[in-house]
Amino acid sequence: MTPTTETTVGIGGAAESTDMVLNIGPQHPSTHGVLRLRLVLDGERIVRAEPVIGYMHRGAEKLFEARDYRQIIVLANRHDWLSAFSNELGVVLAVERMLGMEVPERAVWTRTLLAELNRVLNHLMFLGSYPLELGGITPVFYAFREREVLQNVMEEISGGRMHYMFNRVGGLKEDLPAGWTARARAAVADVRSRMDVFDDLVLGNEIFRGRTRGVGAMTPETVHAYGVSGPIARASGVDFDLRRDEPYLAYGDLQDTLKVVTRSEGDCLARFEVLLEQTHNALDLADACLDRLAVLLPGPINQRLPKVLKAPEGHTYAWTENPLGINGYYLVSKGEKTPYRLKLRSASYNNIQALTELLPGTLVADMVAILGSMFFVVGDIDK
Repeated sequence: MTPTTETTVGIGGAAESTDMVLNIGPQHPSTHGVLRLRLVLDGERIVRAEPVIGYMHRGAEKLFEARDYRQIIVLANRHDWLSAFSNELGVVLAVERMLGMEVPERAVWTRTLLAELNRVLNHLMFLGSYPLELGGITPVFYAFREREVLQNVMEEISGGRMHYMFNRVGGLKEDLPAGWTARARAAVADVRSRMDVFDDLVLGNEIFRGRTRGVGAMTPETVHAYGVSGPIARASGVDFDLRRDEPYLAYGDLQDTLKVVTRSEGDCLARFEVLLEQTHNALDLADACLDRLAVLLPGPINQRLPKVLKAPEGHTYAWTENPLGINGYYLVSKGEKTPYRLKLRSASYNNIQALTELLPGTLVADMVAILGSMFFVVGDIDK
């Protein structure tokens, strides 16, 4: 943290007050990534806040233009490294829409299952790391224990622990291994049986509630102004979820199980509560998908593709309800084997901009609580 000073000059040239400019990051534990915050302080109170981004920018959107439709998947799954499967999914959905391609039913349900397991993996990381940022070390150990249980089944089908590369244009890489659905069902039940740790240990903790209740409240107007989405938006009462409102994959058939979790307070505690309740619901959705897969007749899990895959000339936009919010993919094709343009709208990029509204007027001590409750991944901001 690097402090400097700004002097405010009053009438007659006399110095009225001196504000401190405090740089938090880009390398700092409180930012959980290479994010930089430039804060202007009046004593212990934040007057202005500016998120400074770009330290992890790798030009993925430009690289998309030099890779064919099979190769761009490996680039797209890395920006939010906690949601790799969901990132891949948005790209292949956009390409399939351009091609007018129907995906086999078995692939649709399996994709939905894996997307919800990936949602649980993402949320568990924040359910453990957020209390850690506020001084509670125990929950992160429980979170990683549950993550390992689910990552084992994800690794079994894909071979990857974080970057699965299991989606393909037209379906999935290959069918599920024999007995995998039973092991996945056991993993889901195992994780569900221990989720009360977060309900009791974290939400029941008096200090945690004292640090988060009424802190960093975001209004629905701010949500709409900055394009905030996902659990953060729903914690402010913005009742919008693409899985319900514009269903894709198999979500149209899961409306009885899907629960869109909302709160009205919009503070740090509400954001954590939405994330936790959404994790419970994602486990229920995973079970529902496993039930459907159990009764599906054997069949293909992908479409046969030509050796050189070319999308027809035109453009399309696909969006998905990723764990951190809405991800959008605007694809422009000139009829070649590579995209002419693939614009990525990542959830964290929009969500983090709202800090300019949330931090002014709060104390420095509450800055970490607010920042952590935004549940972002820096790579998802910078792309």
